[in-house]
Amino acid sequence: MKITVIGAGYVGLVTAACLADTGNEVMCVEKVSSKLETLKKGESPIYEPGLTEVLKKNIASGNIRFTDSIEDGAKFAEALFLCVGTPQSDSGKADLSQVEEAARHIAEVAEGYKLIIEKSTVPVNTHRRVKMTLKRYANPNVVFDVASNPEFLREGSALYDFTNPDRIVAGVESERAKAIFEELYKPFTEKGFPLLITTPAAAELIKHASNSFLALKISYINMVADLCEKVGADIELVAEGMGHDKRIGRAFLNAGLGYGGSCFPKDIKAFINMADENGVDFSLLQEADYINASRRTKYLAKIEDLLWIIKDKKICIWGLAFKPNTDDIREAPAIDIVRELTEQGAELRLCDPKAEENFRRLFPENGQIKYYDDMYKAAEGADALLLITEWKEFVEADIKKLKSIMTLPLVIDGRNAFKPEKMKELGVEYYSIGR
Repeated sequence: MKITVIGAGYVGLVTAACLADTGNEVMCVEKVSSKLETLKKGESPIYEPGLTEVLKKNIASGNIRFTDSIEDGAKFAEALFLCVGTPQSDSGKADLSQVEEAARHIAEVAEGYKLIIEKSTVPVNTHRRVKMTLKRYANPNVVFDVASNPEFLREGSALYDFTNPDRIVAGVESERAKAIFEELYKPFTEKGFPLLITTPAAAELIKHASNSFLALKISYINMVADLCEKVGADIELVAEGMGHDKRIGRAFLNAGLGYGGSCFPKDIKAFINMADENGVDFSLLQEADYINASRRTKYLAKIEDLLWIIKDKKICIWGLAFKPNTDDIREAPAIDIVRELTEQGAELRLCDPKAEENFRRLFPENGQIKYYDDMYKAAEGADALLLITEWKEFVEADIKKLKSIMTLPLVIDGRNAFKPEKMKELGVEYYSIGR
């Protein structure tokens, strides 16, 4: 099948690469010239395990190509995925100008039949606005369907998630659109992965409802972790006991610094905004968002309590990305933590396997901040080590070596990555979350 993907951001690029890898002919439209040149070389502008390899393979086979012409993209395929940005204001209201712009440009050049597919995360009933735009700008003989096909990708494992989905959701309004989705996703449904056909409004809501529910689980377990610290219980044991209940499950019951990234913070605020606009009380989600934001404040308070005086202390930070296996620092806890500690006069030694370049744009190296490629070099002479992101190499660190090179073997673990018993046995002063 011929497919056009408009927007080569995180969602668009993964979608284009994976659909090309299942044998489709994909044209990906990207208007940022620097990014386009990188893509044409078969290189991914974002770090996602395996993505560059898939791109190179499918460029070589001719299954994927890149262009800056939305006209070429609109004429190339019947099915067009909208994967453009939908940034939001502080209130959570989404800026849909890029969605409207893409729909308008498609309408102005389209011929015959086109299925316009929302892949970007958008507010409920955005499909109606897209349909209205298409009708206003298109030639009368052009036939459009608008559908919603939300993504459920986790950064760091996006290729796996796309090709091994828990479910594929397609919100459609016609049998013709339904048939296209059934054909497009046949390589997945033949393996047993379910394709759920819904209405566009339901599909748009499924995305926000799913992410907000997972955010609720994270905030809930962090709330319980605070109680565990007060009463002397271990949150890891509590989470394990809860997780064995099949109605609850163990996933996302990990106490720590809370959620970050481009999805959960944005989606939960957007869902609250949608509810507010429709007169529905979503105070439960507002509280979950508040609990998440407070994790960083509580962690900083723990650091201040343990170090007493922050000024002139040498503090090593392992992890800058919002989660492992990505270079994404959007809403990353490290941002607030680094900003506060520098304001208090600390000397920071930062290390992250992939996110350093992005983090440098916010915090250039100076007299207070220094970056290290070597995790142990970063820890040399440090008065404390903060684990912010649980990269595998950090979790598997040589603690004996770490203790020998630090001025003060004090570890404040924001992700509960280490075993308290082991740290105590090795003579490390160790603190974590809810334990």
